[in-house]
Amino acid sequence: MKIIAEVGCNHKGDMEIAKEHIRVAAIYAKADVVKFQKRNNRELLTPEQYAAPHPNAANSYGDTYGAHREFLEFTVDQHRELKAECEANGIIYSTSVWDTTSAREIASINPVLIKVPSACNLHFDMLAVLADEYDGEIHLSFGMTTHEEEEAIVRFFEQRGRAGDLVIYSCTSGYPVAFEDICLGEITRLKESFEHRVKAIGFSGHHLGIAADVAALAMGAVWVERHFTLDRTWKGTDHAASLEPDGLRRLCRDLRNVEKALASKAMEVLPVEQVQRDKLKWRNAEVIIPTQ
Repeated sequence: MKIIAEVGCNHKGDMEIAKEHIRVAAIYAKADVVKFQKRNNRELLTPEQYAAPHPNAANSYGDTYGAHREFLEFTVDQHRELKAECEANGIIYSTSVWDTTSAREIASINPVLIKVPSACNLHFDMLAVLADEYDGEIHLSFGMTTHEEEEAIVRFFEQRGRAGDLVIYSCTSGYPVAFEDICLGEITRLKESFEHRVKAIGFSGHHLGIAADVAALAMGAVWVERHFTLDRTWKGTDHAASLEPDGLRRLCRDLRNVEKALASKAMEVLPVEQVQRDKLKWRNAEVIIPTQ
């Protein structure tokens, strides 16, 4: 089981804040992966979208939505610097990519894994770049995706011989998601449909608290991804649906403890039980099978 701390754009466009997220996730919370985002905004947005005001002015870092997105964007060289910071702190670097240009740019720095967000999982030109030009793991979320689309995505990677590197995530795309909309049963459905066709099944949550993540692990998710911020009150759209440092620490602690607890007994009577058996088991008797 691996845990991804998704910083996304919670760094507010500041490299030092981004690096502090890395250090906190690695040293304090002990997550496995820190994940950022990479966008080519001119490629993603129409001129009208780029020039439009941010839909929520209080969260905007620019006069237009395009300016806002550019303010939060890091260059490829800055992503290399973040990758080096991750390596220095013993945690894996990763990034979500939103377009073909960003996919090629991030593939060029050769991270262990690249993530495809739910919004882009039908961008088959971008998926082809990852399948054909990148050798690492491809992680992909299934938020706001039909079953027919899921099948088409998995088949796409199978046809390119890359399904063995594909990790798919149960996900509900909302910020934050109410508990009744988390739908953890989707993990079971994805396992039944795809477990023998892809590398692994994960869970990407945008909910509050950490109880549902533990249940996701118990239902078979082997990757858990959660948004992470240093301060949920900061300006920006994702902070409110993110875990703060102590929440991320407790998530990592609880998931690892529960993963240990899910094991079956290695023997009929464990050593810890044998001490109590010798002391307490009725009459310390041999097993006597009653006869009729």
